[in-house]
Amino acid sequence: MFELIFVLVFIATLLVTGLTMVTVFAAAGFALLVMVLLGMLGAVFKILPWLIVIALGFWFFKHYVCCSR
Repeated sequence: MFELIFVLVFIATLLVTGLTMVTVFAAAGFALLVMVLLGMLGAVFKILPWLIVIALGFWFFKHYVCCSR
């Protein structure tokens, strides 16, 4: 929700300053892209402990449980 408010305020600020619609859309698209990338990075950090547990479980299964041929 905070991201949506940020985008709306960002667009409104650009409109009030008198920029053209093309630059408003370009700036809004760039801001959206940056926020999406940062949101994905935040999601990766949120699930990082589970990714480490899965990697350790896979390594343990591969080296100690599975038959080597």
